[in-house]
Amino acid sequence: MQIRYGKVPRARQLARSGGELSREARQRLLWMDYYRTHGHNAALTCRRFGISRQTFYRWKRRFDPHALSSLEDLSHRPHQCRRPTWTPRLVEQVLRLRQQFPRWGKDKLAVLLRRQGVSGSTSMVGRILSSLKALGRLYEPPRAATAARRPRRVRARPWAVRKPKFWRIEQPGDVVQIDSKQLRPTRGVVLQHFSARDMVSRWDVVQVHARATAATATTFLDALLERMPFRIAALQVDGGSEFAAEFEQACQARGLPLFVLPRCSPKLNGRVERAHRTHNEEFYEIAPSDWSLPQLNRQLRNWETIYNTVRPHQALDYLTPQQFLVQWKSKRKEPECH
Repeated sequence: MQIRYGKVPRARQLARSGGELSREARQRLLWMDYYRTHGHNAALTCRRFGISRQTFYRWKRRFDPHALSSLEDLSHRPHQCRRPTWTPRLVEQVLRLRQQFPRWGKDKLAVLLRRQGVSGSTSMVGRILSSLKALGRLYEPPRAATAARRPRRVRARPWAVRKPKFWRIEQPGDVVQIDSKQLRPTRGVVLQHFSARDMVSRWDVVQVHARATAATATTFLDALLERMPFRIAALQVDGGSEFAAEFEQACQARGLPLFVLPRCSPKLNGRVERAHRTHNEEFYEIAPSDWSLPQLNRQLRNWETIYNTVRPHQALDYLTPQQFLVQWKSKRKEPECH
């Protein structure tokens, strides 16, 4: 049966009548009209509309003049969709761990599940998290801006020097980076967070104070020397005023080398700068319920223990800093083969 279009092509008739075809289907209908009104010349039609012959013939085979919807795109949904293979018990375990550690992703949660003897791949944990979010059972905690920059002045440093090129970083304690960060959690509350991170083992010590002064930095130094599980060979700080004066004198009195960074080079203190982000996202944005200093430091000390002994670290091949230190000490005790 031959379909006659009359004087006006079908595509123009459809456009005038306000048909329900999509924009792409209307364009394909123009191809078919042009093809029929120009001697069924496929090459001419393809040149006219800038399409390949393969594309034109595919739609020509699909086109039904009695059903213009045949020019619509078909669904790309597979005939058989993948069905979940996890158990409800695994879903509840993943949900419980994620609620306990809201900022930890699938990699760290998979490590914690393996420690509990639960089998499940990292990708499966990621799919479970996505499913829980789609079902409305899991919500991401809101992110809050808790930091603000402040200008710093350059001062002469009687004890601090640039890190020498010959200073090698090979074992825990060779260089511990220290930095401070201002927190503004709520209106009228301004706190100063101090972080210290070992460059090799990623062991962290954290503390919060009301102000960033040389005296509070010295107090943090005492806590750092007490809570680091290894001997510290040197410290590295930026040019902040809190790491001068009394703090610098305390380092000199202890014979502790102090390396100071050049201006505008936070990338040289990258380990502890990354620690700020982690503590901000995984502790300050979630855990604190009381912003008084004594209570906050108690919660922060508990988080420090979790960070060093529970949280898997991707940089350490998903070991905790404590597990890394145990392995490092065991390797040092192994006899060398000659």
